Amino acid sequence: MIRILLVDDHPVVREGLRGMLAAETGLTIVGEASSGPESVARVAELSPDVVLMDLRMPGGDGVEATARIRAEFPEVHVLVLTTYDIDRDILRAVEAGATGYLLKDTPRAELAESVRSAARGETVLSGRLAGKVLTRMRRQEEPERPALSPREAEVLRLAAEGRTNAAIGSALHISATTVKTHLMRAYEKLGVSDRTAAVSRAIRRGLLPEG
Repeated sequence: MIRILLVDDHPVVREGLRGMLAAETGLTIVGEASSGPESVARVAELSPDVVLMDLRMPGGDGVEATARIRAEFPEVHVLVLTTYDIDRDILRAVEAGATGYLLKDTPRAELAESVRSAARGETVLSGRLAGKVLTRMRRQEEPERPALSPREAEVLRLAAEGRTNAAIGSALHISATTVKTHLMRAYEKLGVSDRTAAVSRAIRRGLLPEG
């Protein structure tokens, strides 16, 4: 039997979750809490397997509570259940040690299965949220590189239009060799090795307009 603690500052939400999960085999609600600090105390008292944690509550948010629970009770898994799908909130929750992150419009069957997965220590994220987390983490992992100079950015912008080095040089009144030098410097700063990859990464970083 998987023991669940419900944490949400709205009684009607807790009642709804209790009703949804009560009919599921192998799940039992052992308690409730209405704030982050209270949730930590209730975990110490009740020893649940999974905490269904809201993020934004008065008196301390769910991220802080998640971090404390994971630090003090590492055997307890925290599954965030919230209304918000903001990238920053998702990443903060995952970094705090949350096993998963779901939205409150998650269907009952999916919620119950997610609780079971969380109890096994498996990461739980809906497809849409998983994409957000991966994108955000990739951006964070990408090393900081020097900014492009105005001339390098201009050369890359013209390259993005499909112009040859000679055509770019003609437009900027510089030699094709100088154009190639600017491109090579841009490649190095962007961490790529060719024109297509440079244009793609520059657009992704907001250094060039899309389309």
